[in-house]
Amino acid sequence: MSRYCLTVDLKNDPQAIEQYETYHKAVWPEILQSLTDSGILSMQIYRLKTRMFMIIETTDDFSFERKGKMDASNAKVQEWEKLMGQFQQALPWEDPNDPWKWKRMEKVFGFND
Repeated sequence: MSRYCLTVDLKNDPQAIEQYETYHKAVWPEILQSLTDSGILSMQIYRLKTRMFMIIETTDDFSFERKGKMDASNAKVQEWEKLMGQFQQALPWEDPNDPWKWKRMEKVFGFND
């Protein structure tokens, strides 16, 4: 099993943030199935103001490249990503035109790993 941490910012709009969180209380079943199909075993998303933090645990053979290809060919995933993209914004140092706004974080410390 592997663990990855990712981050993205939300637009600083309290109503949009509320709507974003509402969508995540009832994630479309097709999206949940696409996560499972790609090898994601669990996922949690946390928020501090506009900064989002995602933890995913995956099978050993999971790859972001394979997941990206699977997502590109899944119309429902593309619809979800477009919908969620209206709430997200690139991190200040990233390319704002990059369609995949979530960025992988590097581990800098571990305790009892």
